Amino acid sequence: MGSRQEGPTPRRRHGNTPLTFTDFIAIDWSGQAVERPKGLAVAHARAGDAAPVLIDRPWSRADILGFLGELAERRTRALIGLDLSPAFPFADAGAYFPGWDASPADGPALWALVERLSEADPHFAATSFVQHVEARRHFRQMGDCGDRFPGGRGRFRVCEHGQAAMALSPYSCFNLVGASQVGKSSLTGMRVLHRLRGRIGIWPFDPLPETGPVLVEIYTALAARLAGMRKGISKIRDGETLDTLLAAFGSAPHTPLARYDDHATDAILSAAWLRTTVSQPALWRPAGLTAALARTEGWTFGVP
Repeated sequence: MGSRQEGPTPRRRHGNTPLTFTDFIAIDWSGQAVERPKGLAVAHARAGDAAPVLIDRPWSRADILGFLGELAERRTRALIGLDLSPAFPFADAGAYFPGWDASPADGPALWALVERLSEADPHFAATSFVQHVEARRHFRQMGDCGDRFPGGRGRFRVCEHGQAAMALSPYSCFNLVGASQVGKSSLTGMRVLHRLRGRIGIWPFDPLPETGPVLVEIYTALAARLAGMRKGISKIRDGETLDTLLAAFGSAPHTPLARYDDHATDAILSAAWLRTTVSQPALWRPAGLTAALARTEGWTFGVP
């Protein structure tokens, strides 16, 4: 298992002054168990109104870990949105994995467990974790529905109920079946979060640092909905639509892309959205986010 890398101890933020950032980065994630998943996309915006720029390259999860590590080393004041769930449901059952004596007590301990059980899996995959004799009991997998999977749509985090209340369509991280499943993305992301622990402030598991980058969970469909995309349409695959939605966030038109796919456009639009919402104090203090949830389940930035 890779050792946890500690960076400089950041100063912790107190009070209600709005946060100030210079850079805004949105990452569309993928749980595909290959070196360079097609679903990985990274967009970068700077303060102001210039359109976010797609950092167009064949990304691997290791590449993104390195990229974020460089931001930490430079102490870049970047708000980083990562499109995955950083933890499993906890509040509904009082544990991530009820009945398993190794069930972790909080988010960072969960990331460490996923890393420990998956350390032999290449490309930050987590196949070994979901095949573990105890862990597999909690997941719905192709041809293997664990006896502790509750049936129906599965278990949800508190903030995922909030997503549903906003007319979004969250999926349980314990469901690993179907094109819309999100569990594999979350598990691969947990391995990366484990490596970033202590180097980047990960909200809300960590207190907000006064300097350096901060990483938050985002839901790219939320940015599209807030920009005016009507329910039932979830993909942006042309430049005109992208510019219309960017304008809703006060962004100038984008530089035309060599290709338009929903991963690239989701990342670009989400970076513009992060830039417009970062100074809204209420989003950093959502009404439903308790201290216990901040330690265990985390929260989706932008869900009130």
